[in-house]
Amino acid sequence: MKLSIKIWKEEGWHIATCPELGVTSQGKTLSEAKKNLKEAAELQMECILDDLIKHNKAII
Repeated sequence: MKLSIKIWKEEGWHIATCPELGVTSQGKTLSEAKKNLKEAAELQMECILDDLIKHNKAII
């Protein structure tokens, strides 16, 4: 699976998004925005996997 990350600066904030996962985050610094996006992506993936397992759609 390939994921892309887009980061831009807006009104003093660095905005970071991963369109494939539908997650967006922000930070005052570029480093903070990247860290926050990583956390948001991990939480999103955890929710996706939990849902797959709950509905017996996971391939293990």
